[in-house]
Amino acid sequence: MTDLSFYRGKCVLVTGHTGFKGTWLCHMLDHAGAKVVGYALYPPTDPSLFDISKAGEKITSVIGDIRDFPLLCETFEKYRPDIVFHLAAQPIVRESYKNPRYTYETNVMGTVNVLESIRKTGCVKSFLNVTTDKVYENREWQWGYRENENLNGFDPYSNSKSCSELVTSSYKKSFFADGRTAISTARAGNVIGGGDFAADRIIPDCVRAAHKGETIILRNPNSVRPYQHVLEPLYAYMLIAKNQYENISLSDCYNVGPDECDCVTTGELADIFCSEWGEDLKWKKESDADAPHEANFLKLDCSKLKSTFGWRPVWHVDKAVKKTVEWTKSYLFGRDIHETMNNQINEFLSDIDK
Repeated sequence: MTDLSFYRGKCVLVTGHTGFKGTWLCHMLDHAGAKVVGYALYPPTDPSLFDISKAGEKITSVIGDIRDFPLLCETFEKYRPDIVFHLAAQPIVRESYKNPRYTYETNVMGTVNVLESIRKTGCVKSFLNVTTDKVYENREWQWGYRENENLNGFDPYSNSKSCSELVTSSYKKSFFADGRTAISTARAGNVIGGGDFAADRIIPDCVRAAHKGETIILRNPNSVRPYQHVLEPLYAYMLIAKNQYENISLSDCYNVGPDECDCVTTGELADIFCSEWGEDLKWKKESDADAPHEANFLKLDCSKLKSTFGWRPVWHVDKAVKKTVEWTKSYLFGRDIHETMNNQINEFLSDIDK
């Protein structure tokens, strides 16, 4: 699978393609020889990885709101994709507190719209809804959550993704029991990597502070999270979509996360970043004033994904941070970002076989 040859010539639609993960996924799919169609709003940040990497020159890019059902249906009818990866979302916890209605409209009804488009067109053989590790009812357990645990995210973002999981399950049972479309969900942990310019995320905050020569501010340095490089879950997504395309009995819900050793505190992650960046970079804790609720401990049990597909994490957290810093300095020094991304993809795929 490391040569990704299964995807050559197949039409693959990616919702949320202008975002951080979506752009990296488009690069991987294009690298594999797929005919990639993206559907999303304009890039959510300025600068954006989508623009910097010139991803729009390599794929068919449709700019539209996931809530715009007629336009979404039109896109499905026009391009008739074989495979769909659904990444479009309002992904920021703090933003979900500021604008919960928009968060639910996008994350829940957006999923309904995608599934309705698949139902109406009948061309899609494999669909993967990408959610989050935060879909689980977090009880601050010391062990990883498994796929059969309760779904009940706390904040509007997490809860809306729990709802997206339930919508997907209902559609799968109600409209796709005939086996014409394989449907799975993937619950991934926090991802890091070059080109994430979002607000209120730890590594982008570290990058911004480092670039300005300022001290990094951490909201909750003792919270434990499963951190992984963005290529880890994207490869897993492609693995799931490929295998369920060929064997529909493999369609299910899957956790995608790092090994135990890579579930680290935010403070430990910042320590690794400071060491990789150099220049005597440091961090300190933010005042607790006006901080919204955040879980202190959250990790996943990914044994199901490993036993089903033989998947294993490739880059540990220290290398994930190293590759993020490498990408960032390439960008700051004005190097070819498309080439940088392809080099990292090739290195990642090569390391899978080691």
